[in-house]
Amino acid sequence: MFLLDNHEKLLLLTLARRTMTTAVLSGPSAEELPPEITTLECAGAFVTLRRGGRLRGCIGQIALKQPTAELVAYSARAAALEDPRFEPVRVDELAEIEIELSILSPPEVVAPEQVKAGRHGLIVSRGSRRGVLLPQVATEHRWGSLRLLEETCAKAGLERDAWTDPETQIFAFTAQVFSESESSETPR
Repeated sequence: MFLLDNHEKLLLLTLARRTMTTAVLSGPSAEELPPEITTLECAGAFVTLRRGGRLRGCIGQIALKQPTAELVAYSARAAALEDPRFEPVRVDELAEIEIELSILSPPEVVAPEQVKAGRHGLIVSRGSRRGVLLPQVATEHRWGSLRLLEETCAKAGLERDAWTDPETQIFAFTAQVFSESESSETPR
């Protein structure tokens, strides 16, 4: 996985903020992508929105080599307006929303004993069901590897012990995670 430098992180956070704000104010629209980051590719990106430290939206995409800026713009719009767990972000909330980005490495098949909570995010799938949890979720909830496997199965709508079934596929990925609070230069 490539590592973003501070300038690239700032550009992606600025893009996410601008896209979210435009979507909330006037609905989804195509966002002009900064030329400095149009060639960066990643295996996926998630945009997490928090208000007062509480989750307010989180949407992302896992892809095979997609332009990072496109994934971030799409996910920022969707996290603000389309996360089914929340009402769309309102204009009066915009200044209170903090944006966190997770830029993913390519997922790799892993055995359950290889899962490292806090380092790995997981994708668990069986049949048409799939659940994804980002690496920071285990850290935030103080879960060990077993609990991370169980919770990812539950997220997929499977039994909590579905990871023990040979038909269940387990993929792990890492993420470069950064937020607006880490950068004093990010416009609000």
